[in-house]
Amino acid sequence: MSNDNFWFRRFSASADVNEMPPLRRAVPLGIQHVLAMFVGNVTVPLIIAGAMDLPSEITIFLIQATLFVSGIATLVQALGFGPLGARLPIVMGTSFGFVPVLLPIALNLGLPAALGATLCAGVTIALVGAFLPWVRFLFPPVVTGTFVLMIGILLLPVGFAYAGGGFGATDFGASHHLLLAGLVFAVTLGCHQFARGFWSEAAPLIGLVAGFATALATGLVDLSRVAEADWLTLPRPLAIGIEFHWAAILPMVLLALVTCAESIGDIVGTTAGGLDRQPTERELSGGVMADGIASVFAAGFNAFPQISFSQNVGMVALTGVVSRFVVAIGGGFLLVAGLLPKLGALVSSIPNAVLGGAVLIMFGMITSAGIKMLSHVAFDKRNMVIIGVSLSVAIGLPAHEELLAGASAEVRAMLASGLIPGALCAMLLNLLLPTPDKRARPARVAETTHD
Repeated sequence: MSNDNFWFRRFSASADVNEMPPLRRAVPLGIQHVLAMFVGNVTVPLIIAGAMDLPSEITIFLIQATLFVSGIATLVQALGFGPLGARLPIVMGTSFGFVPVLLPIALNLGLPAALGATLCAGVTIALVGAFLPWVRFLFPPVVTGTFVLMIGILLLPVGFAYAGGGFGATDFGASHHLLLAGLVFAVTLGCHQFARGFWSEAAPLIGLVAGFATALATGLVDLSRVAEADWLTLPRPLAIGIEFHWAAILPMVLLALVTCAESIGDIVGTTAGGLDRQPTERELSGGVMADGIASVFAAGFNAFPQISFSQNVGMVALTGVVSRFVVAIGGGFLLVAGLLPKLGALVSSIPNAVLGGAVLIMFGMITSAGIKMLSHVAFDKRNMVIIGVSLSVAIGLPAHEELLAGASAEVRAMLASGLIPGALCAMLLNLLLPTPDKRARPARVAETTHD
């Protein structure tokens, strides 16, 4: 047996998604998953509500709906429900990727139209998941590895935006933001590298607690929302209503097709970063179907499309904790937070800079997972073109949004993030470029050539 195979078997034996740690470890490990994505999860309804100038009671209602739906979706993804769910440590949340398309829909056609488009996008994702074994050829390792690398790189500026105080902060880059982020970064990194056992696994949580305590002691935490929030709210399905407009459905369905690639990338990143293996067809199909059905459920409960959260993929890679039951505990916490506004308000009071210090490491770990996946791909001239062109488009296009000034609003919304055009490039180039064995003339060479 080779040394590589020996190492892989040892790693796989020690990393079990079905392991249930003692509750004294599992609960804080599950909560740190929620803390890593909490603000990002509620930011989507905050952005849409703010742009529409909705009253505060509707804004709070949208936030609570988002938390409740994310909790249900995470439980289904981690624990499984029939054919649904990857049964992997994956945290679900409201997708940032749909915001550029949802925002103009909500502003021009209203929230019911945005929820109707969300439902149609969910159906699209669920259908892709159901037929994934037949379309799996669209996502070979060179494509999924590029997706994961792309996701990590594109998230890095978001991490630094949090570290500076958050998007739109009037005092962005102020010294107190940078010092808070630096403190969390140092504590997280120190615990991860130099501590042992639980203290290493819970490094992000320890860093977040240290940062929050420091911010609280220095008067940088606003607890007014906690005092104003109610103690209990129950979900109200179809409270906002659902409408169907082709102008809203078409761009959302197109975006949903590309989002499937992001979802697959997150699933592959989870198994690669935490289990050092590729996901099974069952995991991929169940995971993508869960994204779609969760988005349909979200539309009925006044929330927006659900997808796996990439920062939690980084959390798995950073901590090495791959138990799906730990993530399920986090999903339960999200569900409870959706019913208890005061609890949700307390967690949402964590300053952006505190979160920034932790997610910087997590996003970097996603990038590392992508590099690790691509290290198993042959770096021939075909694959190098796929990787290089896809990254060029994904990174370069968002840096000069004026290049899309002549395009329609729908096209700009789909291309501005960089992830969608980058993902499309990877998929199309993989389909169009000849493989090495197709270019090779001698039959004997073709038989021995591996992609």
